[in-house]
Amino acid sequence: MALIVQKYGGTSVGSVERIQAVAQRVSKAVQAGNSVVVVVSAMGKTTDGLVKLASQISTSPSRREMDMLLSTGEQVTIALLSMALQELGQPAISLTGAQVGIVTEAEHTRARILNIQTDRVERHLKDGRVVVVAGFQGVSSTADLEITTLGRGGSDTSAVALAAALKADACEIYTDVPGILTADPRIVPDAQLMTDITSDEMLELASLGAKVLHPRAVEIAKNYGVMLVVRSSWTDDPGTRVVSPIPQLRSLEGLEIAHPVDAVEFDTDQAKVALLRIPDRPGVAARLFGEIAVQDLDVDLIIQSIHEGNSNDIAFTVTKHSLNRAEAVAAAIAPALRGEATALDEAEVMVERQIAKVSIAGAGMIGRPGVAAQMFSTLAAAGINIQMISTSEVKVSCAIAAEDCDRAIAALCKVFSIASSPVRLDSVSPQVSDSSELPVRGAALDVNQARLAIRHVPDRPGMAAKIFQLLANHNVSVDMIIQSQRCRLINGMTTRDIAFTVAQMDATAAQKVLQEAAPELGCGEVTVDWAIAKVSIVGIGMVGRPGIAARMFEAIAHQQINIQMIATSEIKISCVVAETDGVKALQAVHAAFGLSGQEKIQIPA
Repeated sequence: MALIVQKYGGTSVGSVERIQAVAQRVSKAVQAGNSVVVVVSAMGKTTDGLVKLASQISTSPSRREMDMLLSTGEQVTIALLSMALQELGQPAISLTGAQVGIVTEAEHTRARILNIQTDRVERHLKDGRVVVVAGFQGVSSTADLEITTLGRGGSDTSAVALAAALKADACEIYTDVPGILTADPRIVPDAQLMTDITSDEMLELASLGAKVLHPRAVEIAKNYGVMLVVRSSWTDDPGTRVVSPIPQLRSLEGLEIAHPVDAVEFDTDQAKVALLRIPDRPGVAARLFGEIAVQDLDVDLIIQSIHEGNSNDIAFTVTKHSLNRAEAVAAAIAPALRGEATALDEAEVMVERQIAKVSIAGAGMIGRPGVAAQMFSTLAAAGINIQMISTSEVKVSCAIAAEDCDRAIAALCKVFSIASSPVRLDSVSPQVSDSSELPVRGAALDVNQARLAIRHVPDRPGMAAKIFQLLANHNVSVDMIIQSQRCRLINGMTTRDIAFTVAQMDATAAQKVLQEAAPELGCGEVTVDWAIAKVSIVGIGMVGRPGIAARMFEAIAHQQINIQMIATSEIKISCVVAETDGVKALQAVHAAFGLSGQEKIQIPA
């Protein structure tokens, strides 16, 4: 007999008829010999309606009272679903987050789960009942027993956390789409269903705006080895499995306050090639990396900085034995990129042979803006300058001088309390998927970001640390971070530009914080561009496969779309384009990697 946790979202329980249909599905699972815990959201648009009511009373309601109000939505659903199950002859009991033992931080509207006291749930399951739980909510660990809510993705988080605490055989997330799709079907109508996906790939897609699963839920599944299945509420199709690796043994205490960094990694088999002052026009990145792909060269990190005037910088890293060929390709293409044959300062090729990449990795970084800042601060305190930065949801990587690698590893292991030996990435074979597998699993578009640029940042250890610690102190999470490769002398001081993207709702606050700090930091102006879109591809199969970036850049260039910024991690490539070009870029990239299916996905109203 299996123990299954099922979660149904607001659409799935949006009416009496739909609640009755859910009851039928749950009852069927019990009849198949399973013990079932059901986590539900508020019905349909109930939460939106409650928020609207609050806004009619107060322009700035207290977060505590909002938790008291919003937590009532799920209580309606759990009572009705329990009644529906009982009408079918299936014993059931409804429990609020507090009654089920979900203990959280005392942080209203955005609490994280500390632990779950499962005794009551296990007792009801043993008695043959279906336990129907209110998602999105818990109770604080303080003596006051304050009702708290978990914020965005709260019901997903409740379900996966319960599955982890109960050691369930699976956690099934029921939604209005048939599973995880290769893109948002509302934008790409021929998006197709994936039968399975790794938790790392899902973390990246979830963080890029895929709304089927929240990154917090995937984080818990990855940390505790929970088998996640995303299925349609309307069919019996098997959906998509989100597969996690065998996890390290970890305590369920501090469940969502997990150690943010699990490993320190390093790679000393790295060399950097940079092209400075290349034309800011469509097709340049496609041409450069197309030639590199022809040479069958595997590129690791790629960054393209914000444009200055009418030019950009592009830098990338390769293995040391590939450096000579990569440099030759860059040198050969450089003359064609110059406006005039004599303009030797344009498309200048620079090579750095002695670099290393150090990384921190861990699913616990999600939603914790201070982790990257702490890495930068640690390197700065050790007197180590950062040459390149690459970020993803579960990893932050920095290119540094090779001679600084040992000191960097020691400092990072100490500050993040990593007791095990650091992982040497250049001593193990990269994970490569079956050659028959598509290297790219999904594509995503994020139009809810803004880009900030800080001009003329002094080029010395500690500047990135100061900037991003300031933002972390104001709870601003940063996504892409790009440090320009070219230097500029300002009043005798070497400076570089730094650009990064944040959620649009955080952009004004981030700009204000940095403008106020600019005189002390010695930086220039801080600008914001609101009209951007980020197009990304994700796939564990792109590791060790040359030409993936080139194909993405070519697909975008073919649509005459200019790429403004580029950033990569091992399994993700992201490009910033103009907001007006976002949908067209996503559709082009999706088609370029053969992700389109034969059937159009229908999303119920």
